[in-house]
Parts: sequence; structure tokens; C-alpha cells
Amino acid sequence: MAHVSLPHDAKAGPTKPEVRAVLLSKLDLRPTDHFAEVGSCTGAVTIEAARRAGRVTALERKAERIETTRKNLAANDVTGDVALREAEAPEGVPGDVDVLFIGGSRNYEAVLDHAVETEIDRVVMNVSRLEVAGAATEAFRERDLLEEVVQFQVSHGYELAGATSFNSDNPVYMLVGGTDVVATDGRQR
Repeated sequence: MAHVSLPHDAKAGPTKPEVRAVLLSKLDLRPTDHFAEVGSCTGAVTIEAARRAGRVTALERKAERIETTRKNLAANDVTGDVALREAEAPEGVPGDVDVLFIGGSRNYEAVLDHAVETEIDRVVMNVSRLEVAGAATEAFRERDLLEEVVQFQVSHGYELAGATSFNSDNPVYMLVGGTDVVATDGRQR
């Protein structure tokens, strides 16, 4: 995985590198995919997606975060078909998206409804708050989108009194699925 440089900051991000590594595995982006991100913030996920997908659309409702995404894309020499939209989801989500990442919990139920209506193949949502994770899991299930829920936590080592101790990042709940979901028993739904 190529390094992502984020010299421009946004108060709400970015998605940590270790989380992005798992996310990219779950998104399974291909050169023919149109990927959309809801809540681009710093653009970390948008940058990673632009290196893999044929087309990328990044949505952000705050103008200053769209500008942060734009600057970080430039700092990483990202070329290709990347559209930045200052828009609210789901209205700003294109109708021809193959893969969708929901990076924030605002309007997520309406975004999931849009995913079902437009038959988005793969949908992944990251959540950091337990209560939202539970509600979002139910929302995925109710729409027959849920393939799996992954919870993980990353810790980084640091020196303490000549030995190594660890600082833990907050846990992340990753909801994975889509309209082309394969059930856990291997059958297509």
C-alpha cells in the first residue's frame, strides 16, 4: 500500500492507515468500479480509492472539508477520474456507483435506502460509536445488505522506561455488505 500524505487537516479525520488497509480489502476495488465516498473529510480514503477504482466521487457537505480533500489529492499527485461534490447524501450520490463507503453516520439510513434502490454492489460503513454501530447493523440487516460486521482496535507501541508499552486507538466497527451480498454460508442472496 502506497503511503498517503495528509499535509492538510480536517478536524474530523482522517481514517487511520490500519483501518484503511482493512477497508480497502473489504471494498475490493477494481479498475472498472465507480467508487463513491460519503464524508470525504481529509480525503484519505478518496486518495486510496483513486489509486484502484476507475472513477471516484467524493461527497462532503462542508466546503472547507472538500477543499481539504482537494489539497490532499494534489499533495499525493492523484490523477484520474475524481469528482468532488459539496453535497448532502444521499442526494449527491451518483446513480451508477458500484462501491460505496459511508464514512460518517449522518443520514446513513437514507444512504442505505439509496444503495438498495440503485443496487450498489458493495457497501462498507465505518462507525466508532457503539450505539451507532448497533443501530447501523440493524439498518443493514433490515435492507438485506449485511454480510459481516468486523470490530477491531489498533495499538501503537512506544518506549516506556526502556521497554515497549502500547497506546490504543478507539475501536472501529466496520459494516460490510451490499446488494450483491454472499451470505456467510457461501450462498448468493
